[in-house]
Amino acid sequence: MSLSDRLKAVAAMITPGLRVADVGCDHGYLAIYLIRKNISPHVIAMDVGEGPLMRAVEHVREAGLTDRIETRLSDGLDKLAEDEAECVVMAGMGGRLMMKIMEDGEAVCSEIREFILQPQSETEAVRHFLEDSGYRIISEDMVFEDDKFYPMMKVIHGKMDLDKPVYYRYGRILIKEQHPVLRAYLRRERRNLLDIAEGLRQSGDSERVKIRLKEISEDIAIVDEAIARSDKEHPVTIERVIK
Repeated sequence: MSLSDRLKAVAAMITPGLRVADVGCDHGYLAIYLIRKNISPHVIAMDVGEGPLMRAVEHVREAGLTDRIETRLSDGLDKLAEDEAECVVMAGMGGRLMMKIMEDGEAVCSEIREFILQPQSETEAVRHFLEDSGYRIISEDMVFEDDKFYPMMKVIHGKMDLDKPVYYRYGRILIKEQHPVLRAYLRRERRNLLDIAEGLRQSGDSERVKIRLKEISEDIAIVDEAIARSDKEHPVTIERVIK
């Protein structure tokens, strides 16, 4: 079994010794890794799909870990009791779904010590949701794998005020820590936005185009602010990250 760099980074964010609930466990590889590396003493691997869950069951059985990894068919946190886990992992799902799972499972979430979240989309909305719902981001990471960028965050209960649009969109901790993968992402994002703007300018001068160009200009301004805030006297070399 080979775990992806993305999931290894997720595993590295988990506080060792906590019982983990892996929501959307897919093939169960993360659960197996957490046990084998002595990161967690017990994992509940859950998935809403019968197919992925059956593959997880098979992999857990092959690994000889059925006594330490439970598998459950569950829509979000529905099948998790309030005292069964101290850490909830949600990785590889859309941000909107992640927010819904946390809203629907509010009673369970209120008892969870930490959350490791790796939204595949709508990361900005997820950060707003966490702030509005009484959560605080205490650590962030970002991985580049298979030509995709994967932001992730460690979350606990508490107050948070990210304050600036740039922090909601790209992550205050990632920016302040000059994260090399974020810096690579920002530069790629800027190039993509400039290419889109150029294509729009060549497509005509309609009102719709003008509105879209204004939106892109605002997006570029936020990217530039993120780059400026992460740039220091000795910036990290980006090329080695994105090759």
